[in-house]
Amino acid sequence: MELNEDNIDRVIEMAWEDRTPFEAIKFQFGLSEQEVISIMRKHMKRSSFNMWRKRVTGRKTKHSKLRPEEVLNFKSTRQRQISNNHIAKR
Repeated sequence: MELNEDNIDRVIEMAWEDRTPFEAIKFQFGLSEQEVISIMRKHMKRSSFNMWRKRVTGRKTKHSKLRPEEVLNFKSTRQRQISNNHIAKR
């Protein structure tokens, strides 16, 4: 799947969110975890990428199979405020 700039921004945003699992990104964009990591590496500053990788490595909320049973969805609480890939001012 060829991603446009808006979709790349959304993938990065979803990957950055702690509660959005990689499976949600695969469901919406068809990208594997390794493809997401590759996009993050390519489109982020090295220090930001390293910080993100350190944060998500082994994180239970980033993998559906490791999540607690009470977490049933992958929608961010901020997601309803997003329009055209831009977060509305509060």
